[in-house]
Amino acid sequence: MDYVNLGRTGLKVSRLCLGTMMFGSWGEPDHERSIRVIHQALDAGINFLDTANVYSDGESEEIVGKAIRDRRDNVVLATKVWGKMGEDPNRRGLSRKAIQQECEASLRRLGTEVIDLYQIHRPDPTTPWEETLEALDGLVRQGKVRYLGCSSNHYDDPANPWGRRLAAWEIVETLGLADRRGWQRWASFQPPYSLLRRTLELEHFPMALHCGVSCIVWSPLEGGWLSGKYRRGATNPGDSPRSRTWVGDLENPRFERRLAIVEELLAHCQARGKSLSQLALAWSLNHPAVTSAIIGPRTDAQLADCLAAASFDLEAEDLLAAERPRGHLLWATAGER
Repeated sequence: MDYVNLGRTGLKVSRLCLGTMMFGSWGEPDHERSIRVIHQALDAGINFLDTANVYSDGESEEIVGKAIRDRRDNVVLATKVWGKMGEDPNRRGLSRKAIQQECEASLRRLGTEVIDLYQIHRPDPTTPWEETLEALDGLVRQGKVRYLGCSSNHYDDPANPWGRRLAAWEIVETLGLADRRGWQRWASFQPPYSLLRRTLELEHFPMALHCGVSCIVWSPLEGGWLSGKYRRGATNPGDSPRSRTWVGDLENPRFERRLAIVEELLAHCQARGKSLSQLALAWSLNHPAVTSAIIGPRTDAQLADCLAAASFDLEAEDLLAAERPRGHLLWATAGER
C-alpha cells in the first residue's frame, strides 16, 4: 500500500480509503461482520477510514469506534457534519451550535478524543460561510479536530436547496476567506468520481491541483455499476437498500448507455484477466488530482477485489479502453444520477 500526503499537510494517508457508509442499517447490520472487514482492511495497509454522523443515524460511527478501539493511533479517522440528526432544527447544518454539538456526538460514538479529518458533508444554504469556518477553526484550536475538509455531491437539485453541489469557485472563495482570517483551510475535497462520471475533470480537479487541496473521491465504482454488479439482460440483485432504492429496475431506458459501457469494459477486463472493479479503482487513482479513492466493501471478497487495485499496473490498452466512454457520460444527466 502506498501512502501520500493529504493536501499541503504532513499527514500520510493510504491511497485506498475504507468508506463505512454501508456498515450499519443502510447495508450490513451485523456489527461483527463489519468490524472484521475493517480489521482486514487495516491489516492490508489501509490506514484511512471515512464515515459520517448521518450514516445509519450514527451507527456507522459506533461500528468504526468499536473496530479501532485498540488501534486508534494507527488510523487516520475521517467523519463529517451537516446532515439531519433529529427533528430539532439545530440538529442539521453548519451553524456554530450544530457543528459543536455534532462534533461532540461523533467523538462519543467513535470513542476517541480527536478526529483526524473533519469534513462538511454538503453546503448549508442557511448559514454564512464565516460562521461555519470560524466554528471549524475553533475545533482545531481546541484539539478536537486535526484537519478540515469539504465534501460534495455531483449535481444541483432545484427542488432541494440542501442538495446543492459545492462549486469549484465556492471552494476557492472559502480558501481565501480562511487565509485572510487566519483560520484553518480545507486540506481535502471529497467529490464523486468514476469512469462513468467525470465532470470533476473540468473545474474541480484543476482547482484542487492549483490550490493544494487533496481529492478523496467517493463512488469510484459508481455505486456498484463498475463492479459488474448490474448487467444488461440481468435482474437487479437487490442485495442492499442502495441497489433497490437508488437503482431499481435495470430495464429503465435511462440505464441503456451505462449498461453498454459496462459491457464494453467488462469484455476488456476479461481479456486482461482483471476485474472491472480493479480497473475502475486503478483508473481513478491515476488522475494527478486524486489522493485517495474511497472503497465501500461489505464482504471479505469485495474487500479483496478492491485491494488488488492497489497493485494494478495500468497499461496503454487499459487507458485507451477507459477513454472510449468519455464522450458518453462526461456530462451526466439528472436521469443518470
